[in-house]
Amino acid sequence: MSRSRDMCEWDDFSVSTSRMRGLLAEGEPDSLPPFRCLSIPGITAHEHRLCSELWVRDRIAASLPQRRELAFRFSLPERARIRIGYLSNDFHDHATSHLLIETLEAHDRSRFELHAFSFGEDSGGGMRQRVCKTFDAFHDITEHTDIEAARAIHRTGIDILVDLKGYTRGCRTGIMMLHPAPVQVNYLGYPGTMGADICDYIITDPFTTPLASASAYSESFAYMPHSYQPHGRNSAIGRRPPRAELGLPDTGLVFCCFNQTFKLTPAHFDIWCRLLEATPGSVLWLRADERAEGNLRGEALRRGILPDRLVFAPYMPQAEHLGRLQNADIVLDTAPYGAHTTASDALWAGVPVITHAGSTFPSRVAGSLLHAVGLPELIARDEQDYFSLALTLATQPGRLAACKAKLSRNRMAAP
Repeated sequence: MSRSRDMCEWDDFSVSTSRMRGLLAEGEPDSLPPFRCLSIPGITAHEHRLCSELWVRDRIAASLPQRRELAFRFSLPERARIRIGYLSNDFHDHATSHLLIETLEAHDRSRFELHAFSFGEDSGGGMRQRVCKTFDAFHDITEHTDIEAARAIHRTGIDILVDLKGYTRGCRTGIMMLHPAPVQVNYLGYPGTMGADICDYIITDPFTTPLASASAYSESFAYMPHSYQPHGRNSAIGRRPPRAELGLPDTGLVFCCFNQTFKLTPAHFDIWCRLLEATPGSVLWLRADERAEGNLRGEALRRGILPDRLVFAPYMPQAEHLGRLQNADIVLDTAPYGAHTTASDALWAGVPVITHAGSTFPSRVAGSLLHAVGLPELIARDEQDYFSLALTLATQPGRLAACKAKLSRNRMAAP
């Protein structure tokens, strides 16, 4: 399933939901990576929780003897500053660091002492250096076992341990299972519950996880007032290159989606092709991925759309990427796993995002950002409304210009 989704091979896509439900019913933990579960249409937030808890069930059982042996106790001494530990392997030129950097820099250092526990590469780049400067101490635990890492966190006296990985690639959930801190938090890297008793809180917001959905999460909600996802106010936007330099036509509307290929689904691709058909001269600008490009061109042709109306954008450094994004007219979100960093990138670059908010965390992030930036009217009720919203903006230049002007006014004033 994983490889076919990455490649946009959709021949058996229609059975993915029933197949996932079958695996959940069988309770085979190794067949159910939680991260992949998030992108399967129709799977509910409660099923996401079940998937996470099946995934860690045997791992938690295996860690219990170690946890008993470690027997961590927390004295919680009174001191001037609360010690916060951030656990990640993304302290470099990565989306998590780009989103979080100004939040780290904004901590009140008279009240909080920051510690990084890093198990990722040291790229030596500017972001790595900038991130390192935000911490009172930067602990490299790359070569530590989970037990050694947990001991280091406990020995440092961390009061609140924030896991920035969840079940994303390269995670080390085993450290969190050992509970080396009195309060453990799930934040930013993984858009869903970690299940079991791994974390006490998930940092979220009322739109992303309404209170009525609380039973689908093992963690308690720690609500931010606007959107849980941070974004800096000083993120550099590079020059806006001419369209021709990017392989885009000089005229015509540019629909855009830079989400990863595993998030794309036949249902939304149908809608995108209908939009292309309804707006002559328009193109669909997608993230380059050589594994999927041929399949996507073939899917377009099957829907009556010439393959050359799909344009693929290669990787660029962040500032340059934000600069080129300004050539997009409308960003089209995916579902049920929608745009997260790609949504905030687009809004920061001044491009409206149309999303269809579902009932799960990963489907509601773009909607959370749109609420925060004062554009809730771009959150569609359903797939038909999603199509209608996009078509209205695409065919009514005045409405699109007004939307962009509102975004331009709000992007720096947003909370």
